[in-house]
Amino acid sequence: MYPTLSYLIFDITGKYYPLPFFTFGIMMAISFAAAYIIFVREFKRKEQEGIVPFERVNKTFGTVPSMTDNIVNALVGGIIGFKIIGLIMDYSKHSENPQEYILSMQGSFIGLLVGVAIAVYTSYADTLKIKKQYPEPITKEVNQYPHELMGNILMVAALSGLFGAKLFDAMERWDEFVAHPIEQLASFSGLTFYGGLICGAIGVIWYTRKHKIPLLPLLDIGAPAMMLAYGVGRIGCQLAGDGDWGIVNTAPKPGWMSFLPDWMWAFDYPRNVAHEGTRILYDAPGTFNTALEAPVFPTPFYEAILGILLFIFLWNIRKRLVKPGLLWCVYLIVNGIERFCVERIRVNPPYHFAGLAFSQATMIASMLFIVGIGMGAYLLLRKEKPQQDETLA
Repeated sequence: MYPTLSYLIFDITGKYYPLPFFTFGIMMAISFAAAYIIFVREFKRKEQEGIVPFERVNKTFGTVPSMTDNIVNALVGGIIGFKIIGLIMDYSKHSENPQEYILSMQGSFIGLLVGVAIAVYTSYADTLKIKKQYPEPITKEVNQYPHELMGNILMVAALSGLFGAKLFDAMERWDEFVAHPIEQLASFSGLTFYGGLICGAIGVIWYTRKHKIPLLPLLDIGAPAMMLAYGVGRIGCQLAGDGDWGIVNTAPKPGWMSFLPDWMWAFDYPRNVAHEGTRILYDAPGTFNTALEAPVFPTPFYEAILGILLFIFLWNIRKRLVKPGLLWCVYLIVNGIERFCVERIRVNPPYHFAGLAFSQATMIASMLFIVGIGMGAYLLLRKEKPQQDETLA
């Protein structure tokens, strides 16, 4: 496994360089970038087709940063400098576990001063540049297209999605969360996808409704992007070994998989970022040196493949489903089926109800499938109202 880039470089070159770049975080960033590209592309297409309208807004040009803005910038710059310079000055100590360092009170006060100075200078330079271009602020009415809001939409999705992912994981592993709340919040493991999906969707819908973006076209725009982000993100889970693997698999590899590497059937996740397993790898550098005692199904790998294939499927049918909301329904259906099937071989704390044992993900996947079927049937059967927006109240 490659919990950090250091281990990838070690396997290629045989030399270990401690680098504070976690593969899980890198793949999450790539997944958000991929979703951003797909979102913007689909927004522009639907804008050109007149499905998603622009908004007339008053925009003021020439406004200089306020005192509050300058104070906030100075604080943010100071914190960044405090941490970055502190990491550089004591690199060997903090490079192996940067998240613990980031959440601690450790840092460099020299870096704090440097960060504040840079932030103050930047604000001052921006003020001079703005005043040179606009001696007085000017307010104009301009067209604001939805794709221009994608930076804000992505930020809302990231923050609300991260909150939801941690919230749902805490609900699923409540005893562990209560016993070690700080460790659980800071850990790269323990991110529940459906928690991120639900809360992220709520956050994005709240923000876009403020800007009068129709809901059903918005959901259609998001379907391929979210599926692609999910598939790419699961690559990070597989590379890092974050604990989202399957149940123990000691069965022999099927004959039809004989041409594939053994790890695609059963894998022990050596050097996993979750520090799971009691088998110590004494030849492994750094602090990630454990492996599972018995191999398991590499479910993150399966989900990465399925997520990318389902993205290709959704991308290819997106122009054929012209009725707003239908593509989103298909997304809910295939997402629910995919996750429901994978949960059969995946490790998850079980819930018990009416003599049945099921995981949180199994329950939510089933609900998504049912909602997708029901919503799709409703959209297909309902009669169109003339000259009325395709939005949900």
